[in-house]
Amino acid sequence: MSKTTVSTQKAPAAIGPYSQAVKLGDFVFTSGQIPIDPASGDIVPGGVEAQARQALHNLEEVLKAAGASSATVLKTTLFIKNMDDFAHVNDVYAGFFKSEPPARSCVEVARLPKDVLVEIEAIAFIPRS
Repeated sequence: MSKTTVSTQKAPAAIGPYSQAVKLGDFVFTSGQIPIDPASGDIVPGGVEAQARQALHNLEEVLKAAGASSATVLKTTLFIKNMDDFAHVNDVYAGFFKSEPPARSCVEVARLPKDVLVEIEAIAFIPRS
């Protein structure tokens, strides 16, 4: 079994020496997605809810490029700058994972790339066609 990298222009390009995601067998492991608008390259304005929404949108595009989707996500990790934003991020997250949400960890961190407020990564199953 060999690993392959995943790349899509519908999500922000990696800002370092890493891939947007890596596929191995029936699984995809995404890198953390931050709230950058892939068209402009800018961090989306509007606070933590807008940033969580964009990070999840970017995550969805990477998953699609890998042959997966939000419905096949098994585990996510959320990194948030302020745990006081937990409820706001949860509201956005609940709208993205509407039924059978994946397992999840959420941790508060001192700082994220580009000083964003949230970063989200996932592990998903790739259904066989």
